Amino acid sequence: MPSDTDKISIIIPTLNEEASLAAALPVLQDYRQRGHEIILVDGGSHDRTLSIARPHVDRLMQTVKGRAHQMNEGAEVANHPILLFLHADTQLPPMADQLILEALQPETLHWGRFDIRLNNEKLIYRVIENSVNWRSALSGIVTGDQAIFVKKRSFEDVGYFDRIPLMEDVSLSKKLKKISSPLRLKEQVLTSSRRWEKHGVLRTILLMWQLRAAYALGVKPEKLADKYYPDSR
Repeated sequence: MPSDTDKISIIIPTLNEEASLAAALPVLQDYRQRGHEIILVDGGSHDRTLSIARPHVDRLMQTVKGRAHQMNEGAEVANHPILLFLHADTQLPPMADQLILEALQPETLHWGRFDIRLNNEKLIYRVIENSVNWRSALSGIVTGDQAIFVKKRSFEDVGYFDRIPLMEDVSLSKKLKKISSPLRLKEQVLTSSRRWEKHGVLRTILLMWQLRAAYALGVKPEKLADKYYPDSR
């Protein structure tokens, strides 16, 4: 079991994720056995998210909807010096805790992410995931489905996630890059391809490029969120 200085707080923001959690949380119990904690922060689910989560987490919180706000709330109560922000539909590679702890040993390194693999076997999804991984490696910009991990004191130093409805991961990456470049762990997290499947591959790729370009040009995240979450806003 890791010492108190080598423990991770796994923070999971949720909103109606009963299907994902039923598969993901049992797998995460090994981390609890090794002394890490799981904090689930729900943004107002009306499905079975809370009842499924309750036996499998160390802390279950409810707050207002908004992924950035939910993750910040989880970080506020985290007991351990390393934070791992994990989407409900993303699965960690084996022994992810050891990979993170070993990678963050140097004092000069503060944060990082994993490569991703999408859970669809069609060839186009290999192209998408490789594009995401290389883009992130070249730019130092990390997205939430890559399982961002960061030393808690560094997360606090940059002022947490900006409380914006979209691009909170991009904004955090820009702030953390001023402290250090992100670590790239080539072990893959397995993440859901459901957005591409639901909205279409080409349409989703074009939308994401459009949103990133607009954000870089200064368009407010609130306007971008209307396009990204058309069904819920």
